[in-house]
Amino acid sequence: MSEKTIFQKIIDREIPAPLVYEDDLVAAFNDINPQAPIHVLIVPKKLIPRVGEAVAEDQATLGALFLAAGKIADKLGVKDRSRGFRLVVNHGHDAGETVPHLHMHLLAGRDLAWPPG
Repeated sequence: MSEKTIFQKIIDREIPAPLVYEDDLVAAFNDINPQAPIHVLIVPKKLIPRVGEAVAEDQATLGALFLAAGKIADKLGVKDRSRGFRLVVNHGHDAGETVPHLHMHLLAGRDLAWPPG
């Protein structure tokens, strides 16, 4: 058995992290190195290393990530289009992936420039 990712350890409550949101498929918590006033990581409980490695059976889990993002944005008061939020998924080293466990970044609370990067 390979070593658990830090996200698996948080999901399994081996590492303490207050959860912003949780359901049967997803857990969400604040990023420890926030890039915006609001920076939440939305993580599937099932280990999917990265989005490009998801398979057809992961469809419900992938959808759950987006549905959770909407619920979290609403809870944090940024769902309204006048405020808004950004969702980011990194795949691979050059894209900024640091943990090999698919996760979505929800960023909000400031003007987010375009293009990113």
